[in-house]
Amino acid sequence: MNHSELATSMKSVAGAARVGRRQFVASVAATAVAGFLPLARAQDAGAIVLGQSCALTGFSGELGVQYHQGAQLFFDDLNARGGINGREVRIRVLDDGYEPERCVANTQRFIKDDVFALFGYLGTPTSVAALPLVQQERIPLFAPLTGAQALRQQNLRQLVFNVRASYADETALMVRQLTGLGLKKIAVFYQNDGYGQSGLEGVTQALAEHGLTPVASATVERNSADVKGAVQKLVAHKPDVIVQVTTYAASAGFVREARAAGYGGQFYNVSFVGTSALSSALGKDAEGVVVTQVVPSPFKTTHPVTREFLAVLAKSGKSLQPNYSAMEGFLAARVFSEGLRRASSGGKLTRDSLVTALDALNGQQVAGFPVAFQSQATKTRFVELSMLTGDGKVRV
Repeated sequence: MNHSELATSMKSVAGAARVGRRQFVASVAATAVAGFLPLARAQDAGAIVLGQSCALTGFSGELGVQYHQGAQLFFDDLNARGGINGREVRIRVLDDGYEPERCVANTQRFIKDDVFALFGYLGTPTSVAALPLVQQERIPLFAPLTGAQALRQQNLRQLVFNVRASYADETALMVRQLTGLGLKKIAVFYQNDGYGQSGLEGVTQALAEHGLTPVASATVERNSADVKGAVQKLVAHKPDVIVQVTTYAASAGFVREARAAGYGGQFYNVSFVGTSALSSALGKDAEGVVVTQVVPSPFKTTHPVTREFLAVLAKSGKSLQPNYSAMEGFLAARVFSEGLRRASSGGKLTRDSLVTALDALNGQQVAGFPVAFQSQATKTRFVELSMLTGDGKVRV
């Protein structure tokens, strides 16, 4: 999206509606009681069982719910079509509340129950906390919802498979756009942990290529929306743009308080903020807020994977409304299933055959989406800009 398109984006297309998180969490709990998520026993015969630890509640709960729903949408359709050589693919999901200690406990439980792979972990601090177990058990972690460099180290190349672009990719696009428009006073509001630090480093590195540095930075604690001090600090520097590397609750609170304090500049967010969650949290105050995207728009049918997503959603009869987080979950499941299909084509499906198949996918396309698991493939990664409007829409 160029600047003129951003400027006119309040006339945009395509809506994103909020998902009922409490209803979803209740349904997960009911399903577990009914025996469909039997975490205390081994995998059902023939099933390919994945473990997903993510936030279903708390400040990132809406993001986790939507991501899981998108993945489940694809796997339900895949299973209805015969699964992988007649084997169903199932996700066991546990809520970690976006807290590292709970994520570690969930991962230990998945390993004890011998899940085939880990899938769709949400967030940097949680995913990083699980890494020692991933390395110790040599269990693949596929499509963690994070852009942190810590999950992209060379020594993890056969353990962690990143479908999304990195925060460095996202912030580089932001800085190119902004400096190209002559906007050089850029501040950073970031979460005080590995996630926020990764975003801050991305902005700093991108600015350094233009001989610039952030004019100021301020933090918010994880799972907090206490932004008053950060607002006072950053607004005083009168930046042209404030880049936000936080969750949707903190970002929404910051936007409102900064505007109330008289700030008239722009707000840019990395994708982890959760586009529809941020839009819902801001309401009419979302107008003009920019979010980078790492998957194609779930509203525009010009992309092959979007057409697949919308077709499967329509066929399912589910009430899920299209949104970027569900789209990312669907895409992750779509790419993973391609790896499963290739890994099982020559005989018995194993973790080793899956890793080999995924390695072969690197640099290729799945449903028109460029697969770039490794850091050196950044030029093929998908990143674009979008802008929110005051009526719940997204312009790309």
